[in-house]
Amino acid sequence: MQPETSRGRLHAEAESATRSPWQRDRDRVIHSSAFRKLQYKTQVFVNHEGDFYRTRLTHSIEVAQIARSIARVLALDEDLTEALALAHDLGHPPFGHAGEEALSEAMRPYGGFDHNAQSLRVVTLLEGRYAAFDGLNLTWETLEGLAKHNGPLRKPPPYVAQYTERHNLELTTHASAEAQVAALADDIAYHSHDLDDGLRAGLFAMEDIRHLPVVGEAIAQARRASLDVPPPRLRHETVRRVIDALVTDLVEETARRIAVLKPRDVDAIRRAKTPVVAFSPAMAEANRVIKEFLFARMYRHWRVNRMVTKARRVTAEMFALLHAQPQLLPGEWGARAGGEAGTARTAALVADYVAGMTDRFARDEHARLTDLSVSG
Repeated sequence: MQPETSRGRLHAEAESATRSPWQRDRDRVIHSSAFRKLQYKTQVFVNHEGDFYRTRLTHSIEVAQIARSIARVLALDEDLTEALALAHDLGHPPFGHAGEEALSEAMRPYGGFDHNAQSLRVVTLLEGRYAAFDGLNLTWETLEGLAKHNGPLRKPPPYVAQYTERHNLELTTHASAEAQVAALADDIAYHSHDLDDGLRAGLFAMEDIRHLPVVGEAIAQARRASLDVPPPRLRHETVRRVIDALVTDLVEETARRIAVLKPRDVDAIRRAKTPVVAFSPAMAEANRVIKEFLFARMYRHWRVNRMVTKARRVTAEMFALLHAQPQLLPGEWGARAGGEAGTARTAALVADYVAGMTDRFARDEHARLTDLSVSG
C-alpha cells in the first residue's frame, strides 16, 4: 500500500502535514478509550489473577511489534500494518472468549455477537471523540482490514453488512497484504505467549511440550545455548525461538507466494485466489498441533474452566437484567434505551454497554445489579 493511493475516509478531512493517513489511524486507535480499556480485559486469565499474565492490551502491543517487523522485511507499509494490529481486538468484551460466548448466546435472536464486527462498530460508531462524526473516521484500508480480519466475508455479521452498504468495504475479496500480516501476527503472538503464560501458571511443564513441533526444537536449542539455564530463563529462551521460527517461515512463504503471483498492485492481492501472506504447509500443520495442545491443556484446564463458567454467568446475567429492565442502565445509556424493554434495539445497546466493560468494571457492575450489600 502507498499512502497516496488511500481511498480516504467516509467523512472528508484535510490531510495531516506531518503524518501519513495510516499514522493518523494508528494514533487515533492509541488515543481511543476502547484501546485504553484493553489493559483490564482478559486474554486467558482474568485480570486480577496476576500482574504478569497477558491482557488484551499487552497482546495487542505484541501483535503490533511482530506485525511491524514482518511488514518491514516484506517492504509493506508498516504504519497501516501497525494500525490494524493495534485495533484488531478493540471489540473484545470482558472475560475473553467466555464473555464473547455469553454475549453471542444472548444476542442470538438479534443477529449474534462477533468481536471482529464489534471492533468495526467501535471505530465507526461507538467512539465519540469528534464533533463532526461518530467513531474515529479511519481510512478505508484500515476498516477493510478490520472487517476482513479472517479473510473474505461472504456471510458478514449484520453490522458489517449494514456498514458496507454506505461505505463499500468489498467484503468478498481478500484484504491488503498489510492486513493479512496483522492477522497472522495475531496467531504468532497467541501461540507464543499462551505457551509462556501456561508454563508460568503451572498448567503444564516443559516436559509436557517437548513433543510439540517447533516448540521441541526451540527447547533443545535453548538448552544447547546454556546447559545450566534456570527454568524462568529457559521459558523465555524457548518462547523467543518459537516466535523466530514462526516469523521466519511466514516471511519465506509469503515472499515465495508474491514471487509466483507477481502482483502489479494491491488489487491483484485482493483478487488472488488464496491469501498471499501465509505459513508453509508444514508450519501450518505445526500451528494446528500447537493449537490443539493449548486447547486441551490450557483453555480447557479445570482452573480456566472455573473462571470461564463464572465469567459466562456474570455476562449473561448482566445482559438479561439490563435487556429486560433498561431503566437500570446508567446515565446516557439509559437515556438512549428510552425504556424499550426486550427489543432488538435495546439488545444491541446493552451488548455495546457490556462489551465495552473491563473485567473489573463487569464484576463490580454485576455486584451492583445483584448484591443487596453493594450500593448502586
